[in-house]
This record gives sequence, C-alpha cells and structure tokens, in this order.
Amino acid sequence: MKHLTTPITSEDLDSLNVGDQITISGTIYTGRDAALPQLVELIKQDKVPFDLNGSVIMHTAFSEAGIAPTTSNKEEIESTIPVLSENGVKIHIGKGMLSDDTVESLKENKSIFVITPPVAALLTSRALERKCVLFEWEGMEAMFELKVEEIPGIVAIHNGEKI
Repeated sequence: MKHLTTPITSEDLDSLNVGDQITISGTIYTGRDAALPQLVELIKQDKVPFDLNGSVIMHTAFSEAGIAPTTSNKEEIESTIPVLSENGVKIHIGKGMLSDDTVESLKENKSIFVITPPVAALLTSRALERKCVLFEWEGMEAMFELKVEEIPGIVAIHNGEKI
C-alpha cells in the first residue's frame, strides 16, 4: 500500500504502477456531470478560485447519504479529463473504462486514473470536512472540497497502461 498526500507531484506518481493499491489523504475535490464541464469553462476564463496544481478530483456527488464514484466514461465527465489534467489535476478517481484518447491525454499530462470501491459508507467515513466551493445551485452535484484521510484506490491507468 502506498500513501499519497495532496498536493500530488509528478514525482509521487513516478513511483506508482498500474495495479498498485494506494491511499490519498489531504484535500480532494468532487465533481461529476453537472460540475466538471462548468469547471472547464472557468479554466478557459482563468477564473478557478482554487489551485488545481497537484489536485485530486473524485468523480462523485456529495450528499448527506455519502459519496461513491460515478462512471467516469460518461461523455460529460470523460471529455473534461484532458483539460483538467493539462491544468494540474494529477489524479482522477472514478470507475469505468476510459477511451484510448483519454488514456493518452493522461500520459501526456503526467496524470493518473484511480478506481475506488463504490462503497459509500467506507468512502464517506474518510471525509473529515466538506465545503461547497463552486456551483452551489447544482445541489449535491456542486463541487465540494473535502479533507480526507486515506481514501483507498487502485491505480487503473498510468503511463498509457490500463489495468
């Protein structure tokens, strides 16, 4: 098990391989279908109110019921991965297969894709604090900043290789 703490550096990722089990602690952001395309628009306008460099985004909504990864290959989510990676996101957490083009963009931008068990009780118990940081009008699909401790995952895509 390898333990990572945000912000994530390229050097942190250099020591990882596809199939490695990891945990992530620190600050992560949540976003899915409603929020991530809007985040890309803010990037294009240079109006993101927090630093994406070394960040982690979990493809999920956040509600009182908890968090669990959503399918990352939905067009609204997968289409944002290249832009987010180009702008500093180092780890995308979700589930589902990604296209070869997305795999290549992760490689080019020295970012990775991590899958995590869709076990809401486990993942929610690892979220110590939460704060809505963007798109509050989207309700549970708004972007949240979470302080987390040891979110588990498996490296699924890294350096052009897939699990």
